[in-house]
Amino acid sequence: MKKDEPPLDFPDTLEGFEYAFNEKGQLRHIKTGEPFVFNYREDLHRWNQKRYEALGEIITKYVYELLEKDCNLKKISIPVDATESEPKSFIFMSEDALTNPQKLMVLIHGSGVVRAGQWARRLIINEDLDSGTQIPFIKRAMDEGYGVIVLNPNENYIEVEKPKIHVQSSSDSSDEPAEKRERKDKVSKETKKRRDFYEKYRNPQREREMMQLYIRENGSPEEHAIYVWDHFIAQSAAENVFFVAHSYGGLAFVELMIQREADVKNKVTAVALTDSVHNVWHQEAGKTIREWMRENCCNWVSSSEPLDTSVESMLPDCPRVSAGTDRHELTSWKSFPSIFKFFAEASEAKTSSLKPALTRRSHRIKHEEL
Repeated sequence: MKKDEPPLDFPDTLEGFEYAFNEKGQLRHIKTGEPFVFNYREDLHRWNQKRYEALGEIITKYVYELLEKDCNLKKISIPVDATESEPKSFIFMSEDALTNPQKLMVLIHGSGVVRAGQWARRLIINEDLDSGTQIPFIKRAMDEGYGVIVLNPNENYIEVEKPKIHVQSSSDSSDEPAEKRERKDKVSKETKKRRDFYEKYRNPQREREMMQLYIRENGSPEEHAIYVWDHFIAQSAAENVFFVAHSYGGLAFVELMIQREADVKNKVTAVALTDSVHNVWHQEAGKTIREWMRENCCNWVSSSEPLDTSVESMLPDCPRVSAGTDRHELTSWKSFPSIFKFFAEASEAKTSSLKPALTRRSHRIKHEEL
């Protein structure tokens, strides 16, 4: 016999769940010190899943707090001209994101339940904050003198409860004889009873019916990337902009490139993709974009080969190298040191290519002096 499902009523704090992050950034039970247990109640997969999702929502808020308090980022509301009543989203930026004259790093996560500051919820819950969040990238970038912008591409709508629509019954406004009306009402009551019984069996705890209100100009990850480019990145003072884009974030970057090709080429120095799911054919990226990507992008893909080993590509776009892991969600964390090296080298190459005439001239002057 199937067990009765307990109420879908979960705590709204980490303490309520009796979990906390230890000094290594691992989620542990306050009393037992054990890692998170998914199968908290045997044979109740739906309930366990709902519990996991409730914890995930708390983790999202916890990471937002870390971005502000630990990384000193500012939370910026979008659309920038939103009215008081319309749905809004937000991104995070360092104090100098728009004014840093040298370098700006832009971080874009993949699709799904993750929000700004996260690479993978599963890693945050089951492994640690370093592998699952963007915080190591943000801290190192700031230490190395980058401004930082953290995108929030999955925050595309807000959910509100559906208004209940009152359907007028035929007996309210009918000229039918009373006897016929009563018979009809009886049948309709029986049908409703049967439907309610079935609904209770299928969905024992009837959840509220929600509707989605989309956020203007940010209704999809692709729209969001273009919006943040237009209103923030394109306005920034940085001479060199760098992107780190994971999974679907890579597809959003390629879409941005298609829509704003000249601007992106002019402002972006290098792009690090981690197991990106972009496809230059399906997205119809033109020849000039593919050529630019070959020169300025690198995709760290899931592979059992050692980190940075070249990996064959079926498509004529950017070079692919091993992320040093065959787990998709770990690719950003495992390629972390290589990405910073790649950006430093790209910066250096750009600087030296801008100065050849100057270097030759100073070289000639030196010789003339001799």
